[in-house]
Amino acid sequence: MSILPSSRNSATRRTGVVTVLDVGSSKVCCIIARLSPREEGELLRGRTHDIRVIGIGHHRSEGVKSGVITDLDAAEKAIRHAVDAAERMAGLTVDSLIVNVSAGRLKSETCSATVNLGGHEAEGSDIRKVLLAGARQAMAAERQVVHSLPTGYTLDGERGIRDPLGMIGDTLGVDMHVLTGDAAPLRNLELCINRCHLSVERMVATPYASGLAALVDDESEMGAACIDIGGGTTTISVFSNGRFVHGDT
Repeated sequence: MSILPSSRNSATRRTGVVTVLDVGSSKVCCIIARLSPREEGELLRGRTHDIRVIGIGHHRSEGVKSGVITDLDAAEKAIRHAVDAAERMAGLTVDSLIVNVSAGRLKSETCSATVNLGGHEAEGSDIRKVLLAGARQAMAAERQVVHSLPTGYTLDGERGIRDPLGMIGDTLGVDMHVLTGDAAPLRNLELCINRCHLSVERMVATPYASGLAALVDDESEMGAACIDIGGGTTTISVFSNGRFVHGDT
């Protein structure tokens, strides 16, 4: 699983079906939706698709406590029931999905990194290089990077740059918010899903997903916290200047 932020152009302009799975302490939910590209609007900046839900499934959670898999067989059974119900409603079969995670003692860290531009324009490869350098600072043997998101760029020490692509300078820097979790619970969650003959496209931290779903653009720009109270886990996310800057469980 990549530690770099996904490319907006490649990830969000697709047309097709997306499946999301939420394995909670009280219930397992699965949603299947069809995506269709749309023009980015002023009221919903960054929203590049219309979404139509075509399948929903849920089942009482088993073998899960506080988001952690405690019984592989029981959790697998609950996931199978939820996904099967969503597939029946949608009239199709899925083989991969996006998974919400709240397990693994999620931890936020801030990291900074710089790369030398040598006076030329900042290219996509330079941005990827500095992002990778920042994310690597938060990597540890027993931790897994769930999200590594830039909170701001610097160019020759000048802060407040949102997108440095094409700008000229000598030094490109980035401040990053890196969210990590204990590797074992995340791997066991993925293993349980794999046992259902499904692959994990990516994992999304529950506090991040909740904030994106609940907050409007003005709130995330001005600064807001979103608290998600679940059956066994409570998460909080903090947004500022339109960026996800802190998450905790």
